[in-house]
Amino acid sequence: MAAHDDRPLLLMVRTGKREFREYLLRSLAPAYRVHMFTGVAPTWEQEYIDGATELGALLDVPAMAEAARRLGGTPAGVMTWDEARTPQAAALAAALGLPGDPEAVARCRDKQRTRRALAAAGVPQPESVPVGSLGQAAAEAARIGYPVVLKPSDLALSVGVIKVDGPDQLDAAWEFTTGVRHGALPDWRPQVLLEEYVSGEEISVDAAVHRGEVTPLCVARKELGHRPYCIEIGHYVHGDDPLRHDEDLRRLLRDAHAALGFTDGVTHTEIMLTARGPRIIEVNARLGGDMIPYLGLRATGVDTALAAAATACGVPPQAVADRKLVAGVRFFYPARPDTVIESLGFDRAGLPPAVDELALLAEPGDRRSPPPAGTVNGRVAFATAVAPTAEECREALDAAGAALRVNGELPAAHA
Repeated sequence: MAAHDDRPLLLMVRTGKREFREYLLRSLAPAYRVHMFTGVAPTWEQEYIDGATELGALLDVPAMAEAARRLGGTPAGVMTWDEARTPQAAALAAALGLPGDPEAVARCRDKQRTRRALAAAGVPQPESVPVGSLGQAAAEAARIGYPVVLKPSDLALSVGVIKVDGPDQLDAAWEFTTGVRHGALPDWRPQVLLEEYVSGEEISVDAAVHRGEVTPLCVARKELGHRPYCIEIGHYVHGDDPLRHDEDLRRLLRDAHAALGFTDGVTHTEIMLTARGPRIIEVNARLGGDMIPYLGLRATGVDTALAAAATACGVPPQAVADRKLVAGVRFFYPARPDTVIESLGFDRAGLPPAVDELALLAEPGDRRSPPPAGTVNGRVAFATAVAPTAEECREALDAAGAALRVNGELPAAHA
């Protein structure tokens, strides 16, 4: 007779690329029986999951709910870290009577609805207005005052986001943002928001929310490049970052989540630290991408994957730090637009011990470009580093960049 497995059953809606998400499943597997709902047969995930059900595009929530009811055992929670499937995961959880609020997730998913909810509650944020034409954008930019930012209201990963310094740049910026397309939705067109530009240091906070109580898990400081495009080329997490315990920041997080009605789950909140205090840039109903939870794990010991799973199952999260290191990631692009990848690799000889992970994101035959043509989809590799100090961490990432060759060339400069 098979031994009884008392691990809770956790439903996972899609996983994403192995390079970015394997460490999360590795954390979950010892504590949960993970059953994946997926569009294709699992491959690398097999090592970490108990089963999988193929359900096409994962847009049919009633079909997912019926598949969940046919599984052996009652699901304890539903989670996803795929931005595009957060609405469906929340609806599935609600259909099964599990923690998850589709309306709260929708307010996070649509940046225009986010702005309205935060404004109604008086939560500090940049001024934002939807614009439907270039003429309207010009009028609103003149009213708000340059510089401004254009962004699509319901995309992720900084796709289509651009800073506009003056009216002479607005036409090209408008064309850039309105030209964004959604690969899975051929008829989709962006609803454009024009926003006040706020300056300062940009950070993100991954947090677990249980019955309205917001627990910060990981504070990441962004590294931006390829201006004027708002491209995140890296992040740093400091194990001793005072922002993890900053009461003003915690109050802002509590107020923002309350305004959005977000009471259970995990969020990734982007915040600008301005001279007038912190301002909410956006709140996403998922954990961070770009290896941020991994950096948090390496720098602090706090496991964001386990905290997220706990809230999905209606259990208070654990967020006890046990180390104070610095962890960072940096992403690399080819030097020239429309580069066909022929060879790609890191020369590992002589790299400092602080270099942690080296990952290749392209294969021979792939075509990649640096920004603006290539944003997230233009990346060809990344490196992570872990060290006692920020300086050692940055030097290790610099060394990794110098060791990367794309068709024999150094990657693109990111200044």
